[in-house]
Amino acid sequence: MTPSSALFAVSFFLFLSSGALSSRTVYELLPKYGLPPGLLPSSVVSYNLSSSDDEGLFVVRLSGPCYIQFDYLVYYDEEITGKLRYGSITELKGIQVQRFFFWLDVDEIRVDLPPADCIYFQVGLINKKLDVDQFRTVHSCREKGALQLHTPLEDMEMLLSE
Repeated sequence: MTPSSALFAVSFFLFLSSGALSSRTVYELLPKYGLPPGLLPSSVVSYNLSSSDDEGLFVVRLSGPCYIQFDYLVYYDEEITGKLRYGSITELKGIQVQRFFFWLDVDEIRVDLPPADCIYFQVGLINKKLDVDQFRTVHSCREKGALQLHTPLEDMEMLLSE
């Protein structure tokens, strides 16, 4: 074996043992942090978790923006960021929920520790508790055109025309 091929073999072995090829999906990662896998849509194309400290920077990229109907209609931007730690994602950006006529940013998602049957969504000053069962399975995105979304003005016009 030549020195260059030996160096390649050692480098390749270190690459494999570092876990670089054992690609764990984000849907496998979330439960390891006590969170249900269905928090994110099925359109995730990549994610990165910087684990330099206890609160790793979490970046998720989707194939495009999408909507999912849970108890509320949820919008996912093409990029979602936050700080992931056991039981929560804080400083969340890229997820919004529709409430009445408004789209509100979801700032934080957390579960009780140890994980229970409830999940909490922090939207501004409002803390909304939901049943975690609707987030146990991964849902497919729906494009905006597939939904009957209206602007507040359209909703007002529909109310007045009735």
